[in-house]
Amino acid sequence: MTLPLSISTVLQGHNTVDNIYDIFLNRSGINTIEVPKTPVRVELGGTLQLRFVNRGSPIHITIASSNIGLFSSFFHDNLYIVDEMLFSIPVRQDCHEGFFDIEIITGYGVMKALFRVDVLQPGRPATQKMRETPILPVSRGRPHPLMVMMGLSLILYSAWLYLRIDTLNTAAFLALIIGAVYTWYRQGS
Repeated sequence: MTLPLSISTVLQGHNTVDNIYDIFLNRSGINTIEVPKTPVRVELGGTLQLRFVNRGSPIHITIASSNIGLFSSFFHDNLYIVDEMLFSIPVRQDCHEGFFDIEIITGYGVMKALFRVDVLQPGRPATQKMRETPILPVSRGRPHPLMVMMGLSLILYSAWLYLRIDTLNTAAFLALIIGAVYTWYRQGS
């Protein structure tokens, strides 16, 4: 016998209904990740449910957490997301309150996003700090090193097209490779 959702939820207990948090992929560009800006909340014995919403081409992502061991048996997982996918992480009932971080990685490690998950006792109200978010993006003062190397490579390649000196073509290629490798290894630190 199949019961309606509301009746089956009541009969199965309070751990079956948890908040679902949306994570948007490819919404503002290729391999972009948009995670919740404030810490998400999950109760002891509950389930953290993440809905991945992909607004672009299919994408491979990695979900990882280095400090979740006290709260769940989850460590990391690789997913292939075409449109939407619901991913659940169960939280142990016998753990203490605390927090852990979830890291979402796309673009083979180039793009990373991190958000905090607070683990609280059931029924405890969430304390939220109100903070002002800037309306315009904040300028960091320096251009990204990959963009600098791409600009340098474009200048070298244009000079090669005009002058036909083969070392300029090689230098343009090397500038691109150096920029990409530097960006790749800088993400890890």
